[in-house]
Amino acid sequence: MTTTLITGATKGLGLETARRLNDAGHTVYIGSRDAERGRAAALRLGVRSVQLDVTDDASVEAAARAIDADGGLDVLVNNAGIQVEMHDGGIVGADGLNAEMMRQTFETNVFGPVRVLHAFLPLLLRSASPVVVNVSSGLASLARVTTPGTPAYAYPGVAYPASKTALNMLTVQYAKAYPAIRINAVEPGFTKTDLNGNTGHQTVEQGAEIIVRMAGLGPDGPTGGYFDANGTLPW
Repeated sequence: MTTTLITGATKGLGLETARRLNDAGHTVYIGSRDAERGRAAALRLGVRSVQLDVTDDASVEAAARAIDADGGLDVLVNNAGIQVEMHDGGIVGADGLNAEMMRQTFETNVFGPVRVLHAFLPLLLRSASPVVVNVSSGLASLARVTTPGTPAYAYPGVAYPASKTALNMLTVQYAKAYPAIRINAVEPGFTKTDLNGNTGHQTVEQGAEIIVRMAGLGPDGPTGGYFDANGTLPW
C-alpha cells in the first residue's frame, strides 16, 4: 500500500489530488493548517488527515512523527501555496512589490517545502519507491517569462513567479542529492481555484492530472524534471 501526504489539501488541486490518489488505492493524508477543516475534508473523501502548517516547524515535525507512527510515507506532494500578489482582480507588479510581500510568499511557497522535506526525508528514504511532487507553475519558467507573446511574459507579478522558480531549483538540487527518490516539479496549468480568485480556465480535474501522474512514478521514472500534462517544460 502506498502512503501519500498532500499539503494544503482541503480544497482545489490538493483535494482533487487526494480524491484521485485515494481512488487509485493510496492511503492518503490530507495536510491542513486548520485541523477541523482537514478532518472534514478527509471525512468527505474517506481518507486521513493531519494538522500541518508548512510555515511552522513544530507543526511539520509533529505531523512527521504522527505519520511515522502510523507506518511511514512513500509519496509527498508539496501542494500548499499562496499568491498574495493577486487580489480583487488585480496583480501587484514590480511597482508595488515590497519586502513583506516577498517574505510572506516565500515563507509558504519556498521555506514551506524545505521544512516539509527536512522533516519527512527520513520517512521517504525508508520507502521502497519514494516520490516527491513539488507543485510549481508555468510562471516559474524563465524561458516562458522572457518570451514575448506568451501568457507568462504578460504576467506582471514578481513574488509568486520568483517563489516557484526557487521551488524548481530546490527540485533539481534535492533530486541530485537523493537519487533514490523521484523528485519532480509540475505545472498544473491555469486552473480555477481560490489561489487565483477562480479566474483559471481549467477544472481542478484537469489541473490535478499531472500531479496524480507524477505521484504514481515507479523507481525507473524521471527525476529532477519540470513537467506539465504534455511533457517536459523549459526551465
